[in-house]
Amino acid sequence: MKLEVQAVSKTYKDKKALSNISIIFKEQTIYGLLGRNGAGKSTLLNIINNRSFPSSGDILLDNTRITDNEELLNHVYLMSEDNLFPSSMKVKEMFKISEEFYGSFDWDLANRLTDLFELNQKTTFKKLSTGYRSIAKLITALCVPCDYIFLDEPVLGLDAGHRELFYESLIETFENRPRTFIISTHLIEEITNLLESVIILDQGEVTLQKDVETILQENYTLSGPRDIISDFTKDLNIIGKEELGDFVSVHVSGISPETLPTGVRLAPLSLQNYFVQLTKRK
Repeated sequence: MKLEVQAVSKTYKDKKALSNISIIFKEQTIYGLLGRNGAGKSTLLNIINNRSFPSSGDILLDNTRITDNEELLNHVYLMSEDNLFPSSMKVKEMFKISEEFYGSFDWDLANRLTDLFELNQKTTFKKLSTGYRSIAKLITALCVPCDYIFLDEPVLGLDAGHRELFYESLIETFENRPRTFIISTHLIEEITNLLESVIILDQGEVTLQKDVETILQENYTLSGPRDIISDFTKDLNIIGKEELGDFVSVHVSGISPETLPTGVRLAPLSLQNYFVQLTKRK
């Protein structure tokens, strides 16, 4: 059951938020949806999950339009900064409402995760800190029976320890019940090891869809004296550069060279740095 974004555009008055977006999300895959602030990530996620409507284009699940189709919409879930539950509702009641809406709920996992994160299910949502509100919504997202789980800035307000716990929990639940996760976050370095594929949005357009393994294999950094680097890289595909006096680091896309000139060092290019180079404003 593939999920397809088909030529989706969104315009707000005079501003075009999304321009002809086409993406196919595969089953049982963990994606990173990356983009700078204002790139259109949240707009896209809201459209996919029927919280907003495109100006043109369609969202298809199993080759059928998902818009206003309750049966198909039960296969997708969006966790975001928006709070869809009454602030006076207790955490356990949030879980019960989710179970009623989606037809089932993994209570064993929910109970285990609330213990792990030390979240009291009897606490009302309004009494939770920002971090614990995120935790309550994340637990809900991991326990609903949906095939496509969208997480928009999922670790907002979480400290480093809780973020690590969440990443571990996500991988564990993915292994126990494979489904597709789409994670939109600015903490790229932290989630690189979770991701199988990334989609980069820039100014409302998809600029890259590629497997993470391929990106890491095909991109690297060369550092050394300016004159040597300049001569050695003149025929290479340079995607970015940093300079400090006569010392230069260039970021290169392509097959890494087998031999290097004296004084030149080669290092892997991280996914986060790759993203920064691709979206850097000139």
